[in-house]
Amino acid sequence: MKSHIQGILFVLFTLFGISAAWGQQTVTVKGRVMNAETYEAIPYASISIIGTSKESGASSTANGTFTLSLPSNLNKLRISSVGFDTEEFVVTRDNAGNAKIFLFPSNKIEEVVIKRPRRGKYSNKNNPAVELIRKVVEHRDQNRLTGQSFAEFNQYEKISLGLSNLDAKFKNKKVFKKYQFLFQEDDTASVNGNYVLPAYMEEKFSKVYYRKDPNAKKQYVMAEKKAQFDSKFVDNDGLSKYFNRLYDEVEIYDNNIEILTNQFLSPIANSAPTFYRFYITDTIKTTQPNLVELSFFPRNKNDLLFTGKLYITLDGNYAVQRAAMTVADDINLNFVRDLDIELAFDKDHNNKFYLSKSSLGIDFAITGKGKGIKGKRVVLINDYQQGLQRPDSTYLVPDVYVVKKEEEIEAEPESYWATLRPEPLSKSESLIYHNIDSLQQMPSFRTFMDISALLLSGYKQAGPVEIGPVNTFYSYNPVEGFRLRVGGRTTDRLSKRFYLEGYTAYGFDDQKWKYFLAGTYSLNNKSIYNFPQHYIRVSASYDTKIPGQKLEFIQEDNVLLSFKRGENQSYLYNEEYRVDYKVELSNNFSVTAGLGRWKQTPAGVLSYRLPQADGSFNNLPHLQSTEFNVGLRYAPKEEYYQGKLYRTPLFNKYPIFHMNYTAGVKGLFGGDYNYHSLSADIFKRFYLSQFGYADVNLDGSYTFGSNIPYPFLNIHRANQTYAYQLQSYNLMNFMEFVSDHHASINVQYYMNGFIFNKIPLLKKLKLREVFSFKGVYGGLRDSNNPSLNNEVFAWQTNGKGEQSSFTFGSEPYMEASAGVSNIFKILRVDLVKRLNYLDNPDAPEWGIRARIKFDF
Repeated sequence: MKSHIQGILFVLFTLFGISAAWGQQTVTVKGRVMNAETYEAIPYASISIIGTSKESGASSTANGTFTLSLPSNLNKLRISSVGFDTEEFVVTRDNAGNAKIFLFPSNKIEEVVIKRPRRGKYSNKNNPAVELIRKVVEHRDQNRLTGQSFAEFNQYEKISLGLSNLDAKFKNKKVFKKYQFLFQEDDTASVNGNYVLPAYMEEKFSKVYYRKDPNAKKQYVMAEKKAQFDSKFVDNDGLSKYFNRLYDEVEIYDNNIEILTNQFLSPIANSAPTFYRFYITDTIKTTQPNLVELSFFPRNKNDLLFTGKLYITLDGNYAVQRAAMTVADDINLNFVRDLDIELAFDKDHNNKFYLSKSSLGIDFAITGKGKGIKGKRVVLINDYQQGLQRPDSTYLVPDVYVVKKEEEIEAEPESYWATLRPEPLSKSESLIYHNIDSLQQMPSFRTFMDISALLLSGYKQAGPVEIGPVNTFYSYNPVEGFRLRVGGRTTDRLSKRFYLEGYTAYGFDDQKWKYFLAGTYSLNNKSIYNFPQHYIRVSASYDTKIPGQKLEFIQEDNVLLSFKRGENQSYLYNEEYRVDYKVELSNNFSVTAGLGRWKQTPAGVLSYRLPQADGSFNNLPHLQSTEFNVGLRYAPKEEYYQGKLYRTPLFNKYPIFHMNYTAGVKGLFGGDYNYHSLSADIFKRFYLSQFGYADVNLDGSYTFGSNIPYPFLNIHRANQTYAYQLQSYNLMNFMEFVSDHHASINVQYYMNGFIFNKIPLLKKLKLREVFSFKGVYGGLRDSNNPSLNNEVFAWQTNGKGEQSSFTFGSEPYMEASAGVSNIFKILRVDLVKRLNYLDNPDAPEWGIRARIKFDF
């Protein structure tokens, strides 16, 4: 007779496993469900608690692991899975954290094991599983939070990350001799002797209030705790936002679930039967209400879809009671080795199910078996109430409202946190905060971080000063020849109020010194590089510039930009003195204002030629203006990671608006001209579910005034480097098009491999297709057009004496590209075609441009 195996110890902690001491009100049971004959993991097995009056249980993950909170007065679990005999498991003090459960294959159903049929045999028609999922979709709104008029609950969130898949050989390397206290055994691994190195921990406890009409969801943060790194190396707030974006909340009732900046179609989306196959694989009558186990698989395993199981209630509400999901190995998702989602729903006082637990675990790695980064986000919800209306003031605060000041939250003792956590931290988790504090006191680690900051940001730490950026120390251009530059800036270690930055450079051909010096005073006693910024800045500079070149995320004298196509000899010597003011509000609305005096001296082949009556030209040595500007920017719910030089935006579904007004004032500080200019642009990312996403940018401008020389008009953004620039025209020459009014569109469409995933070779390489279109149209009024008015500067000419600057004719300038991204997981290469104005001097019709783009 077959004997049942149970009570075998199996050490199984996740990266930051949740464990509770025996003797608490609840005990955390952790284990793995396995096939008794093959020792293989059994995914999505049902684990229920025997003796509970309400539904309670869990489901094993794709790796067979599970975590379950068990009341201390109960000690039996029932484990079941289709194709296996149901087992009962007795929980003891010794095996609670190390349960290894074996299920025996059932002989009774060997002839009726459900298998995925061949593609041609599956049909949605007369399919009870599809009919069931349509019932779930039909009842979706009433079963989700947004279906309630009012709701409120306590929410506890925890994110933990660390290096994973580390073997003993790696752990015992000489370089880690002083760091052994950091390593923890990873018993979730399939082989023994694996370790993880915990590196980050974050907790947050909030009270959440929801109102349907008018819609509002407000999160009152009552307590927050993070593993803080030295701010001179890391933007801790930005790091937190980035991790929260990677491990975003999973809302299964949404049509699309956003994970890792990608959208996955939910298995209960309106169009789910078109993309998924559904099977009824079990009915569960041991709970009330009874449940149907619904398994689902992608029709095309290469699409961004889930695979897993849903447990649907048979009480007429067709609510999701549990969900366990993962993704196929073949999908085009960078660096992801494993992904698991577990959702659990409990009943409220009205017998409606609400999300009580959400767990998202992702293991990142460059290779399938190499070292990686394993992370997990857990959200626990309790004290859920619906129908309780609060005063309007409750719903008028920011979406995320911090109740206490940052220093008050940080000062909260551990005993306070113990009262907030629905589940206690495991021993390894509780050590993370202390270990990271200890780590940062070690000289060798600080040296490592210093070198890393230099390589990643380009700045070398020197006490309260940073020297850099190092990639601008050397460059070349045809006016200056070889150029050397050295610069730096102060940090908040010197002062949180006053900041200095500057550089000096020397060109060996023109034998001229250039400089930049700025002093910035913070008006909110915070770093001027962190949100929200509020400062006033005074600056003076003298340097070279190419008119119309506006680069993204790189310095203009970056050594990599020394290589350009076509003629590259139109330069300016800019002498500029400015006063600037900026304030950012908590709702992501910002205001900028500035006053500056700008003296432009042409260099290279650039010249300011004023036509004379006898047909000759009078070359002006320089042009001077005094400008006042005001800018407004609104970016709803914007988040980003703040680097040393630039903010890296974490785009969301909301548009970004920007408006700017500039006025040139004649006679003020030597200004030569009066003019007024208005510009506006809007950026929006459109998520297209399985078809990727598109970034669309619209902008326009209008310059008021007459007899205005072209240097004060709109010189359209051109790019003569070999790098693909998102916001520039990649086959337009510098200073080629000038206008005093214009409108433009820029579309970048990323299909995320939707086409390539269906082509065998490209699918294996995990390449992705990308398309773009850029068009700009405008013109010059007669009074500002050098072809029609001799009182403004003549058109610019190149080194051959040919006219090289123009305005638009009867059609817009257009260019389009088709490219391949995700080459080596980071490189995008585009074939760009210029569609018109090919008769202009040195106008290229085709070009290949490349761009480094790190994405998931």
